[in-house]
Amino acid sequence: EALEDYYLGFIALARRMGTGLILESATWRASPDWAQPLGLSPKDLDALNHKAVSLLMHLRESAAAEPPIIISGCIGPRGDGYDPGRIMSGEEAEAYHSQQVAVLVAAGADMLSAITMTNVPEAIGLARAARKSGAPVAISFTVETDGRLPTGEALWHAIAAVDEATASYPAYYMINCAHPTHFANSLEQGAAWAKRVRGVRANASRCSHAELDAMTELDRGDLTELAQLYKDLTLDFPQITILGGCCGTDLTHVTAIAEACLSH
Repeated sequence: EALEDYYLGFIALARRMGTGLILESATWRASPDWAQPLGLSPKDLDALNHKAVSLLMHLRESAAAEPPIIISGCIGPRGDGYDPGRIMSGEEAEAYHSQQVAVLVAAGADMLSAITMTNVPEAIGLARAARKSGAPVAISFTVETDGRLPTGEALWHAIAAVDEATASYPAYYMINCAHPTHFANSLEQGAAWAKRVRGVRANASRCSHAELDAMTELDRGDLTELAQLYKDLTLDFPQITILGGCCGTDLTHVTAIAEACLSH
């Protein structure tokens, strides 16, 4: 019921604004390393992934095509979303994520989203697993306050490396888990690689990942400023049409973003 209430708010917003909507399954942490400490068996984990997509399919049916909804199977990193930790090879990452990819696609997800990717090899492995499943995939990179991945790689280099290793299989790229002021200057207007970035899910807070990790209270940031920064981004980079929120954001933030960006 809590999940339904959460999603229904975004469905209502998209309907009011006359936009399409991508609903992400609540499966960002539904992979083996995160399930084992909870005592979940592989079968239990598969069932949870399947249920998460089934819930979204039910909501889409209830919405009756208004707004048009895409169901995305959400996949998170094997490690922490802020810290790459031990970096897998592309082959190891493909093997680790392949079961969740297969279950989400079999459950009916229209596409996959690899969210908070902190390093290139894992993004490559996930893209390859998606390609084997036949499902489109979006790769969303986490960046630090300097606009670089937690591994220190430039965003343009990460996108180029994944495209080169996968024959440009990702449908598009996104940036998430950072404030717009952290990455706006990293994007190059007119650059081919920048045109591959189609979505942003920014943090509400200007704080670094280290600062956010140490906080005991949620930083909701400056909602008005955040919405204006999104608007500036979409004016400079009109291909960025997929807008949402990451750490510290909720429906209130996304509502302000939608209203700001659809006013021009």
